[in-house]
Amino acid sequence: SSDLFKEYAAVCTVGSVGYSAIEVLWRGFTHWTMALTGGVGFLLLYLTDLRMTGRSMLQKCAAGSLVLTAVEFVAGCIINRGCRLGVWDYSRRKGNLLGQICPLYSALWFLLCIPVLPLSRALRERLCQGASGRRIETA
Repeated sequence: SSDLFKEYAAVCTVGSVGYSAIEVLWRGFTHWTMALTGGVGFLLLYLTDLRMTGRSMLQKCAAGSLVLTAVEFVAGCIINRGCRLGVWDYSRRKGNLLGQICPLYSALWFLLCIPVLPLSRALRERLCQGASGRRIETA
């Protein structure tokens, strides 16, 4: 439906802008592909939070870390390995997989979920407030 498209587009926009800002704060720069990746990642976190209604924050953060690590891996394989843009390289980090993901960043994704999941819930409540027929699920 049109309302669902608008909701998801808004979520992707928040994720795109938010993740780009986090990257600039963390690394001092970002790349346009990270705006796209951040939008997709936040949308998937948003949907994960919705799907895991009633679960503990620990469970949601663990799931969120897995989701974001998977997004990072797929994006890295496309952006860094396929397109050879060299946006990031974890090949010197312990436990890395093809230089695209590593345990350190999976742990950081877990920590990032702590503030981001409540933000996603608040955003959902705000976006769905006026949508007719939509049931707002919160944990």
